[in-house]
Order: sequence, then structure tokens, then C-alpha cells
Amino acid sequence: MTELFDTAMTSLLHLPEVIDRLAAGDGNRRSAADRAGHGHGHHGINGIGVGGGAAVDIVETPGEYAFVLDVPGFSKSDIQVTVEEDRVLVMKSSNGAGKRKREEEEGECRYIRLERRAAPRSFVRKFRLPEDADTGGISARCENGVLTVTVRKQPPPDKKTKSVQVTIA
Repeated sequence: MTELFDTAMTSLLHLPEVIDRLAAGDGNRRSAADRAGHGHGHHGINGIGVGGGAAVDIVETPGEYAFVLDVPGFSKSDIQVTVEEDRVLVMKSSNGAGKRKREEEEGECRYIRLERRAAPRSFVRKFRLPEDADTGGISARCENGVLTVTVRKQPPPDKKTKSVQVTIA
């Protein structure tokens, strides 16, 4: 019964995200600010698929993109970061990892209130990287329940000018 209750509560907690995704109409997990044109979604980093379980912030600097995910309860050995074909960055957890175990009640001790939400058991987030992302220059670190994946940008190609000799006849 507790498992059913936990599942129902987790679903309710993610309801705003589901409604936001449905309102977008394109399956992307974009914020209302991005859809209204106030976000920084102009570089083509799009969430794809039905990822979930880990909130993510995407930050752009002149030299890199940083993906910052909240992953409480996961250790760095529980998380995989890969790049699939077509420049898709995939961040996912191992199955069953990250579940916080509740301490067993001892003797006459019992829980009066449980407010802390257990971490999701698993997550998968996928993002299509923009053309200027250097897929060979990706690094990741996980500290204090926060996963930071950094993708370097490639320098813009050199613009070469060509002179054409014009003859007048």
C-alpha cells in the first residue's frame, strides 16, 4: 500500500511538468518563459523523449554549455552520461539506484509525519545538442546531489574572403 501511495504522490508532484509539456504541444520540456520567447532556448538545445525524474537547468556561457541536474540520493557510480548518434546528450541512472531507504522503526519509536520525498528511483534526460557543441569535449561531475555536465563549444569556423579580379571590356 505504501508503494502505491508513493507512486501516486510522485505522479502528483510531477503534474505541473506534465501539464507544461502538454501545453507546449511539441513534446519538449520547455518552460513557459522559453515558449514565450523570454528564455535562452534559441540555440537549439531541445529536450527529446519523455525524460523525467531529474530537474535540469541549462546554462550557456561564451565557451560552453552546462547542464545542471538535481540528483539527490545518486552517487557518481549510479549515473551514466553518453552521446548518442545525431548529437543527443543522454544522462541516465542505473536501474533501482537512488532510492532513499527509510530507517526502520525501533521499539516504541514511530513516524508521526513523513514530509521528505524519496528521490526518484531512476531518471533519463535527453537533449539534442546544437551544431557548435564539441561532442569530444564533454565532462561531468557529481557533487552533493548535483550532476553538472559541461559541453565545450567549438570555435566558429574562420571566415575566408575571396577577391575576384573584375575586368572591364
